[in-house]
Order: sequence, then C-alpha cells, then structure tokens
Amino acid sequence: MTEVERVLRDFGRRVNKKARENLKKKGNDTGKLSKSLFLSVKENPNSISMDMLWANYGKFIDEGVRGAGGVRKTTSKFSSRNNKGKLWKIKAKGSQYKFGKSGGISPKHFEGWAKRKGISKFAVAKAVYHQGIETTNFFTKPFEEEYPSLPDDIVEAYGLDIENTLKFILK
Repeated sequence: MTEVERVLRDFGRRVNKKARENLKKKGNDTGKLSKSLFLSVKENPNSISMDMLWANYGKFIDEGVRGAGGVRKTTSKFSSRNNKGKLWKIKAKGSQYKFGKSGGISPKHFEGWAKRKGISKFAVAKAVYHQGIETTNFFTKPFEEEYPSLPDDIVEAYGLDIENTLKFILK
C-alpha cells in the first residue's frame, strides 16, 4: 500500500466514523444506512481513485427532501381555520430533492418503522409526503470537516512515496 492510498483510506475512515456517529445521534432506526457506508480505494498504474458509497436512499437522508406542502384537513370542531385545516410544515426547503404532485409515497417504505413505533404506516407516508424529510447532513458535515487537510496530506504522502521509490531504485 502506498502512502497516498493510506492517506485516502484514513480520510474515508474518519468521515465514515463521524457519519455513523451522526446517524446514531439522529436516531437512525435500524442501522441499515450506517452499515451500508463503504469505502473503496483503488490504485491503478497511473492513478488512485476513492469511492465513498452508501445505500441509495442515503442521499435523501443527508440532504433532505422538500415536502409537497398543501393543507392538512382536520375534522375537529375546534379547528382554528373553520374546519378547513392548516398548512403542513415543509422541511428541507433548500433541497434539490422534492416530493411532487404524484400524490404520495408508498406506505410500504414505512411498514417496519411504523410497526415498531405503533403508528399507522399510511399516516406516516402521508405526513412525510407533505412535510418532507429533514436535512441531516450526517455525511456532508464530516466530509467538509475532514476535507481541508486532505490536499496537504496527499502532497506529503506523495512525497514519501517518491522517496520510497527512489530508495528502492537506488539500492
């Protein structure tokens, strides 16, 4: 393993460790997303690549999803809007992801979670569709914290790799 590869692996491990800690703090229900965080560093003859992978839905948990909004209907005779309802509170307003006019989300996505919490999966699906998914930045924040030192670390590691190569050649 080269020094550059070691630096990239260390960087990825630090980011993933902090991301897992963030998910745990946020109450990541099953740990499935946390377990899916994966680091791949590949060294080729003329390059090194690093991929940081996770379950496909992780991008929505990290950045959030803007809710479709709308009016929440109420049947209460004590409603402050004369039984017309009130507006849903929309989460993740700045997200590039949003729930559109499709009419909702399949309740099957919430089946296990709703069962563990003892609530209706249909109610959860409706609320998530209208309100959205809150931005967590569980991965973005650790990446942004660790990234500033990466260029300097790579330059130093690359220098060590060259030094080690020259020592080997000159023996």
